[in-house]
Amino acid sequence: MQSVRRGARVSALLLLALLMGSARAQEPKRPLRVLFIGNSLTFTNDLPAIVQALADSAHERHLTYHTVAFSGYNLKDHWRHRVAQRAIARGHWDVVVLQQGPSAQAESRVALLAYARRYTALIRRIGAKPAIYMVWPALSRARDFDRVSESYRMAAEAVGGMLLPAGEAWRAAWRRDADLPLYGPDTFHPSATGSYLAALVIFARLYERSPVGLAARLSPQGEAPPIRLAPEKAALLQAAAAEAITRF
Repeated sequence: MQSVRRGARVSALLLLALLMGSARAQEPKRPLRVLFIGNSLTFTNDLPAIVQALADSAHERHLTYHTVAFSGYNLKDHWRHRVAQRAIARGHWDVVVLQQGPSAQAESRVALLAYARRYTALIRRIGAKPAIYMVWPALSRARDFDRVSESYRMAAEAVGGMLLPAGEAWRAAWRRDADLPLYGPDTFHPSATGSYLAALVIFARLYERSPVGLAARLSPQGEAPPIRLAPEKAALLQAAAAEAITRF
């Protein structure tokens, strides 16, 4: 009789554990919370909204974000005006993305490294991770690509942060198709295609998965334009993003 009762208790405990595990599995995952600090290279085409749409289309954790970005701002400008610091302090973020201009010149490189370090101290204080969003030079200064890439890689290494090599993904895409329209009309800010490629890189690094096979058609929220790419073009961009992430 005792063995029967003991067996019944074990069965009941196993059933309870299974039910609790099932309930936990059905609980919605907490969103990934990301703060973007930058300038018009971040807010043009509402880049964070495209990243969010990629995450939703891939059935990953929902991304919630806030953007602190003003035209022409570098990280020093943000530091002086303190809006970004306040956003970091109150946000309970998982990742804080830092971006300034191309930073190919010596003075802007020094500023990028110095203020990436300042922000990283605040970011780590709240338990978040810093991410450095590598951009690109204007078309008229395409010779600066190597120095832009070097500046952002140095900043990521200096703070032990996550590198988001969007500028290198642009170059990888042009190696596949030199006519890809990644620049917008002013030949500095991104086209919708350029922003999609940058978003692929950011998504892949945030979620630690390959960008290959992601959606080619998106309807982001916010002010982002609809993304409507032919499958073969989307595949090319996704392969370029994967190459940049693997190399850098």
